[in-house]
Formats: sequence, structure tokens, C-alpha cells
Amino acid sequence: MSEAFDKPTLRKQLKQTLAEITPEQRHIKSLAATALLSSSPEFAAANYVMLYLSTHDEIDTATLALRCWQQGKSVVVPKVSWDQRRMMPVEISSLSDDQMTITGPGIREPKEGNPIPLSMIDLVIVPALGYTADGHRIGRGMGFYDRFLGQRDFLGVSCGLAFEDQIVPNMPTQEHDQPVAMLVTDRAIRRFKTFCMK
Repeated sequence: MSEAFDKPTLRKQLKQTLAEITPEQRHIKSLAATALLSSSPEFAAANYVMLYLSTHDEIDTATLALRCWQQGKSVVVPKVSWDQRRMMPVEISSLSDDQMTITGPGIREPKEGNPIPLSMIDLVIVPALGYTADGHRIGRGMGFYDRFLGQRDFLGVSCGLAFEDQIVPNMPTQEHDQPVAMLVTDRAIRRFKTFCMK
């Protein structure tokens, strides 16, 4: 991927990169990435895991949710207030379509769920259009995860989940941007911050 010096150009390039990943490749790479993540000590130590409900061009998180339930972990997903530009973490017990709704720009979220205090979440799986190899991320431009991860009550581990294809050499950053503590792709686990295991 050629180097991009502004966020709109970089987003356009990354969307094209994602569009070129076939459904078969996405399935294989998603399984590889979620297997790496679920074998990590950070995942093993987490009781409450917050996932994103994946869209058609992202790493599929369904396998990860099932792995959580198999291991007795609680699965939390974002419920979005588009007016306030905030995410509320709610616990779910199923990925069934009849318990989901589509909001905003094609985002799946639960119709209902028990709100979970931010301080209880041990691991947050963070989506993005792209990442640098040192944990900086570029999202879709709405800032939901930067605001969420920047809250004082969040004491857990932030973990990016992406295809290796989404790694870029560098990207423009701003003061409010929240890098992740670790990044898992279909090929590797990268860690960037020291933190205490709970």
C-alpha cells in the first residue's frame, strides 16, 4: 500500500484493501486471527470481553463470541447512541438475528441487553480500518472508540483485531487518538504497553 499523508486518502485506500479480500480469504484469516487471540494470556484472564459485531468486510468475531461462552466468559457489545456519539456496553447471550437490529451506517447491535459498568470490562476488541505496527489506529471517522477507550473508568486491555493486510507504515495522529495496548492479526500478536494481568 502506498503511503498516505491524510486520513481521507488513507481511509479510501484501506476500504479498497478490505474490498479486495474475498469471502473465502476473510473466513480463513478470521479463524486464524481469533485463534491467536483466544490463545493469548490476555484473553484467558478476561471475564468480561467486549466485542464488536462484525460487518461483511471485517474480521468475523462470531467465533470469538462462541469461544467466550464456551469458556464461561461474559460477552459485551456496543449499543450506540448516534445522537450523543457514545457507546454503551451491554451484555448479550446470543448472536441470533432476531435479537439484533441494524442502526447507523449498517451497524448491527442488540435490541436490548444488560448494561455493564466500564470498570468490569477486562478486554475490549477494537475494530478499525487500519493500524500501524505500533498500535495506532484509524477508524471510520466518528471517534466512538477513541472516546470510549479514553474514559477513566476503563481499566482493561484494548486489543485491535485486524487482517495483516490492514497494517500500514504510518498514519496521521491527533492528541485524542487512543492507540491500543495490543494488536492481533491473522499472522501475529503485537503488544505495545505494559499492563497488569487481572
